[in-house]
Amino acid sequence: MTTIAGRRFDTGESVRVSVERGVITAIEPQADATDWLGPGLVDLQINGYGGQEFNDLALTPEQVASVSTAMDRDGLTAYLPTATTHSFEMLRHTMSVLAEARRTIPEVAARAPGFHLEGPYLSPQDGPRGAHPLEHIRPPDWDEFQRLQEAAEGGIRILTVSPEYDNAPEFIRRVVDSGVVVSIGHTAATGEQIQAAADSGATSSTHLGNGAHGMLRRHPNYLWDQLADDRLVANLIADGHHLPDAVLKTFVRAKSPARCVLVSDITGLGGMPPGRYESTSIGDVEVLEDGRLVVAGQRQFLAGAALPLRRGVPQLMRAAGLSLAEALPLATTQPARLASLPAGDLRIGARADLITFRLPADDDNAPMLEITSTMLAGNLVYTA
Repeated sequence: MTTIAGRRFDTGESVRVSVERGVITAIEPQADATDWLGPGLVDLQINGYGGQEFNDLALTPEQVASVSTAMDRDGLTAYLPTATTHSFEMLRHTMSVLAEARRTIPEVAARAPGFHLEGPYLSPQDGPRGAHPLEHIRPPDWDEFQRLQEAAEGGIRILTVSPEYDNAPEFIRRVVDSGVVVSIGHTAATGEQIQAAADSGATSSTHLGNGAHGMLRRHPNYLWDQLADDRLVANLIADGHHLPDAVLKTFVRAKSPARCVLVSDITGLGGMPPGRYESTSIGDVEVLEDGRLVVAGQRQFLAGAALPLRRGVPQLMRAAGLSLAEALPLATTQPARLASLPAGDLRIGARADLITFRLPADDDNAPMLEITSTMLAGNLVYTA
């Protein structure tokens, strides 16, 4: 039997959790604990970490394993490795390597229950397309998707697609019927097209508020249409850079916390020290002291994300005025539920994917959860 103790994130009660065979068997009162205790973090959108991108023709299963275990220190107990818009050959290679890593390396299988394919069926327009290369943007193709899913050995759990194409409703319906979550993203779709996507089974909005035109009509526009549709769960990057606090607060209030999840959308430069880098997917970039990832020499332009999900929880608490009990589920149980992933919870019989952590000081301008331990399926995989 293994035990882990802390203050419950939802009640503040000090408890000791007993674990056997990866499952919580008892939760009992404990003398005063200093660290908080909650479910492990679940990130639905990770493009790489520690200098390694998943979109890489040289990617190996061993590199996938290195990325997976490196994020134990960030409190992640489940994540979806994410491949982004590229040639069929690149995407097939990435998916096949990810699948091989899950099949042959237990450390990957325990942490990566599936994959996220972001593209290539996105908007070709500047703004909504974001950093996705125009030469590889294309309309939805069911046959191609099936071949990529075959390469992934059935591992694709989320597909981000723009519904602005004529064949999008039928394509989305077929993808959903195959058991994959469809998320609307990088889109210039009309309100009617967004409604048709939700009617066809889309249930999510990828990093809502990003991957959009710099200038939009007041109304209608594709942000309001997605915010207004209760069938769509809003995925939000709360790193303090991608969404201003006022926008983050407004989105969460419009959707309600129950219909939002946090993602990092972290690139392969996550976890890297400040400096200038040449990224295989986004070119010449800089990681700044405050964690922003920007285009080298043009610091006003974000080039992606470089901060882990543990940044999002305290940022959300401050911006939207949420308590820890309200905010933490957006980075734990709610993303797991959206993608039907295994996840921890503080109840008897739940999988023992747990973290202990400390909250940042009130005057911290770059707040993050300070992870003090990470438990994965009852095994302590990280201690500070």
